[in-house]
Amino acid sequence: MKYFSTRGGSQELSFEETVLTGLAPNGGLYIPTFIPKLPEKWKEDWEGYSFVDLSVAVLSLYISRDELSEQELRSLVMKSYASFRHPDITPLKKLGDKKYVLELWHGPTWAFKDVALQLLGNLFEFFLQRRNEKNPEVIEKLTVVGATSGDTGSAAIYGLRNKENISIFILHPKGRVSPIQEAQMTTVTDANVHNLAVKGTFDDCQDIVKALFADTEFNAKHHLGAVNSINWARILAQTVYYFLAYFSLRRAIGEDVDVQFVVPTGNFGDILAGYYAKKMGLPMAGKLGVATNANDILARFWKTGRYEKADSSPLDDSPSMQPAAGSSDGKQATQDNSGVKETLSPAMDILVSSNFERLLWYLAYENVPEDENDRRGKAGEIIAGWMNRMKRDGKVEVPASVLETARQDFCAERVSDEQILTSIQSQFSGTPSYVVDPHTAVGLFAAERMAQHNAPSVAQVILSTAHPAKFSEAVSTALKETPNFDFEAQIMPKEFNGLLQKERRVVDVESADVDLVKSIIEARV
Repeated sequence: MKYFSTRGGSQELSFEETVLTGLAPNGGLYIPTFIPKLPEKWKEDWEGYSFVDLSVAVLSLYISRDELSEQELRSLVMKSYASFRHPDITPLKKLGDKKYVLELWHGPTWAFKDVALQLLGNLFEFFLQRRNEKNPEVIEKLTVVGATSGDTGSAAIYGLRNKENISIFILHPKGRVSPIQEAQMTTVTDANVHNLAVKGTFDDCQDIVKALFADTEFNAKHHLGAVNSINWARILAQTVYYFLAYFSLRRAIGEDVDVQFVVPTGNFGDILAGYYAKKMGLPMAGKLGVATNANDILARFWKTGRYEKADSSPLDDSPSMQPAAGSSDGKQATQDNSGVKETLSPAMDILVSSNFERLLWYLAYENVPEDENDRRGKAGEIIAGWMNRMKRDGKVEVPASVLETARQDFCAERVSDEQILTSIQSQFSGTPSYVVDPHTAVGLFAAERMAQHNAPSVAQVILSTAHPAKFSEAVSTALKETPNFDFEAQIMPKEFNGLLQKERRVVDVESADVDLVKSIIEARV
């Protein structure tokens, strides 16, 4: 298996090169040369597999044995998930008839990003060690840079802290992540960990990271590595829990299971993993459900075919975005000068979804005539054009045929802050009583709408992306009128006790300036 850029070019990389490179030199994202199909008897053979077994089976379809032997891959996977608190790694929990949540937050930082970033950290370490053993006279090092809207940062730091020959720089928007998220990042004081608080938005941080990768001289000098979901290994690792959920659901309700996955999403990585699982052959009776908050660029795309930062529709008939009190970081559902709305679900407060480019490539490819001599190259040209337009104009409109193709596999809903609070309240007062974080609440509320269009046999699996303790103010606000509710006693894990009082190490960046960030990196590596 080889990998190539969504924006064209003849270059093809190995899995190792793809992992260590992150972003393609032309600004594109790496995707596999083909999506492999599942083995003929995968249902029978994989039925009793553990998460580790499923990881080895799925990842092996994308990684050549010449690069990683089965024993090496299994060892890396076992090491990656040894610290998870639940034996199933991502357990499935029933909330009601035809409604389940897939708990993805049993890793070291209590968020779904751990599933991919624990593995990615170990892949970085393994590949570097192997290269340096082959050529000990020239020690190769990696400078990992990433942007976070909350959970990626801490998960990446926990995956890479104290790794030999690896430095990690994480940019987060100052004041725009929850107190717990910020503390999880900035209280890690290992020498190779560097936190940068940027005065700006997540999109500003993400743009800086992309600019660093695009600077060929700086990239070559510091050998940059990516931990954001622009790194293909992140997407690949996340496909596994779709398979685990499918088999768990089969055991719960029978072999002939009809399933719809609903995913709260900002940067489109988590749900893109589901798209790959579906294209590999995982049965999905319902469309993949895209659940967004007020930053609804994705929901608007499926409604209009326009991928645009600002809504250009003359009338907006979607639910009103009334500001809600008590978000996780004291913010309201209001819009700043960048266009990003600050909501109760801050990890999804993203204007442009980086991973959406990968899906757009497949949509473009499917709409290139089959008699085209170089369909892959033509799709790359189309994507390069669309992305250049998006950068220049802040919007791009796809042809009707492309939108129709997108609607075959996906549906989308937008959820307001008030609806997030309603969703948290509803789940807590339900049977069984269940406390969810505001991002999972987005998924649950959207799923209720999507269920109206499903066949009666379809069971929904909503991906639960974070433990509610990471967003204490939003949850406490939603449940403040609930008798006998005590957040500290009932929700807060003992691991969080004292976290906010720990020593911190963070560098303030006074503006979203790539040169300022470069100077900070230069001074510390």
